[in-house]
Amino acid sequence: MRLLLVEDDDHVAAALSAVLRKHGFTVTHARNGEEALKAVLPCDEPGRPPFGVILLDLGLPDQDGYQVCGRLRKLTATPVIMVTARADVRSRIHGLNLGADDYVVKPYDTGELLARIHAVSRRATGPADPEDTGSHPVVGPADPVRLGQVVVELPTRRVTVDGSAVQLTRKEFDLLALLAQRPGVVFRREQIISEVWRTSWEGTGRTLEVHVASLRSKLRMPALIETVRGGGYRLVAPAPSPRA
Repeated sequence: MRLLLVEDDDHVAAALSAVLRKHGFTVTHARNGEEALKAVLPCDEPGRPPFGVILLDLGLPDQDGYQVCGRLRKLTATPVIMVTARADVRSRIHGLNLGADDYVVKPYDTGELLARIHAVSRRATGPADPEDTGSHPVVGPADPVRLGQVVVELPTRRVTVDGSAVQLTRKEFDLLALLAQRPGVVFRREQIISEVWRTSWEGTGRTLEVHVASLRSKLRMPALIETVRGGGYRLVAPAPSPRA
C-alpha cells in the first residue's frame, strides 16, 4: 500500500517511515500542507497506484492541519488519519467534520497506529474477496427512515433535518444507519464497532464516542441517540407531535 505521510519533523518522519516500510508500506513524505496537496493530484506516471491512506500531522509550518484536511477531502477520497496532540473531544469532532476518517493522539503506540491504518483501509476498500462475510451496515429498505424531523435515506446515504440536508462523514452515516434501522434496540459497543468499523480492536471505542457526539451535534437532537449505561447506544425515535 502507498501511504502519504504529512509530517514537518524530518526525524519523526524518518523513524516512522522506517517502521511503516518494515510493515510493507511504500511511504511518500510531505513536509507541509502544500506538498501534501500536490502529492495527491493526478500524475502522468502510468501504473502508479493511488495512496491507500494519508497520515496527516496537524502541526504544519505553512498552514493549519485542519485546513489541509478540508482541502484534501475536496481532492481525494483517500482515508485520512489525523495525528494530533489535541486530545479534547471538540478538536476531534472538528477533524471528523472536515472529513477525517480517524485520529491518533500523540504520543501513540506504533501498534495502535498500524491497526488504525489497516482498519481505515479495510473500510475504504470493502471486503477483499467475495467470500468475506463482513456485513455493511447501510444495506436496508428503500423507504426513508423517519425519526421526527430527521429523515435517513439509506440507498442514497442522504440525511435531512427539517428538510435541510446534513453533511455526514462516511462513518457517521454508517453509525446512524445502523441505529436507525432498529430504533429502540440497544446496540452493544462491541457490536457497533464490529459492524461499522469492521474490527474488534478495543481502541476504536473512543472513536465511537466521538462519532456519537458529532452526530448529536449535527442532527441538533442530543436525545436522539441514548447512551445505555453498561451496554451501548440506542436510537430513541421522537414521539409524534400531537395534531392541533
